[in-house]
Amino acid sequence: MTLLIPFDNSFARLPPVFFSAQAPSPVKEPRLVAFNDDLAALLQITPGETLEMAQVFAGNQVPEGAEPLAQLYAGHQFGNYNPQLGDGRAVLLGETIGADGKRRDIQLKGAGRTPYSRGGDGRAWLGPVLREYVVSEAMHALGIPTTRALAAVETGEPVYREQALPGAVLTRVAASHLRVGTFQIFAARGDVRSLTQLTDYAIQRHYPQAVGPMGLLTAVRDAQADLIARWMSVGFIHGVMNTDNCAISGETIDYGPCAFLDVYHPQTVFSSIDRGGRYAYANQPDIAVWNLAQLATALIGQMDDKDAAVEEATEIVHAMPGIIQGHWLDLFRGKLGLAEPHEADMELITSLMVRMAENQADFTNTFRALATPRARDQFTDPAAFDAWEAEWAARLGDQTGVRARIEAANPAFIPRNHRIEQMISAAVKDDYALFDRLNAVLARPFDDQPENADLSRPPTVDEVVPATFCGT
Repeated sequence: MTLLIPFDNSFARLPPVFFSAQAPSPVKEPRLVAFNDDLAALLQITPGETLEMAQVFAGNQVPEGAEPLAQLYAGHQFGNYNPQLGDGRAVLLGETIGADGKRRDIQLKGAGRTPYSRGGDGRAWLGPVLREYVVSEAMHALGIPTTRALAAVETGEPVYREQALPGAVLTRVAASHLRVGTFQIFAARGDVRSLTQLTDYAIQRHYPQAVGPMGLLTAVRDAQADLIARWMSVGFIHGVMNTDNCAISGETIDYGPCAFLDVYHPQTVFSSIDRGGRYAYANQPDIAVWNLAQLATALIGQMDDKDAAVEEATEIVHAMPGIIQGHWLDLFRGKLGLAEPHEADMELITSLMVRMAENQADFTNTFRALATPRARDQFTDPAAFDAWEAEWAARLGDQTGVRARIEAANPAFIPRNHRIEQMISAAVKDDYALFDRLNAVLARPFDDQPENADLSRPPTVDEVVPATFCGT
């Protein structure tokens, strides 16, 4: 085998209560459609022949050093606790230590049935695989902590949802796949020994400076607070912020019905399964706090003095909204080109966003256009922007460096929902031109790239994507 992956698998060395050994299920006719050379180099992977890599990243051939397994976890799904979930269509091949010294998981998503599939087929269809590939890599380029995509492979087999669709497998790379739900399942079972072992493992792997369960809780809080503020700053809507989709590493994970805002409105929802708007754009900070509270509840189960632990955990969780808001303010000050904080900044920012919501302004293009005289063109009533602009100009004072700050904080390109849908429709017909183009353009989201200006355009009326889907 010419493909070499330098595995060093720590999770597989834990007791089998945390996972089930599970090889990926072979597929009929694998075809490699994407491979991330830059990420492979970071992981110190030596690429092999194309056909060989298709076999490995489809799950037909287990590479040397891999110890494939499916992880066990539980989770709150839309607020309702499910006592056992687990990797129902994913197999963790193992871990590598990258050229930067960081340990990362390598996982095949859509690799077939596992003991946790609960009647599912364990497969993925091409659309969600390509969506996650493009969006996760775009998020990385935007500077947002995220899982990443190493490879995408067509399986040559149909996947049956409402209709027959082309199957695919995504190779996902993550700091780890430990979730809030990983802790919940052992706490709910009263398995204190496993809960303690999991806590120690998580601290050693992610937050070695943390001391004990409450130190871990604090570190996860801080990482998640920063992450959520970053989501908000680019108009990202995760769509399914269940506790089993909340990574303790502070990375964005599980790009199911995710989407980016076009026209700004705080209560925007895209996910077809979020019928009550629980995970709307503006609700994401509150849900992050709620998820942290579930982690706190799980961690307390291993503490000897439960009353003291509850008091300490409550204080940690209650501090999270203020931390998120602090990060949010810093990021949105940057989006307005403000160099220094001022007590009136919150009012200035929210005043703009209220006007954006009232005037159908595009989120990404409005903030980017603040560096030019064209921002008012984003508003159905440009006078609404003009009134705000006078306050903003007074607040800016010295204009030195304003444009550079705005352009550094506001991307020109995001993975527009309608472009993602167009890309998937084309790929189903074996046309990967838009997939390749999106990956190239979104790798440089803060560059103007006038030759690709069409990819920054909001959707026309007939291109609007009203709902996004999980693909499971």
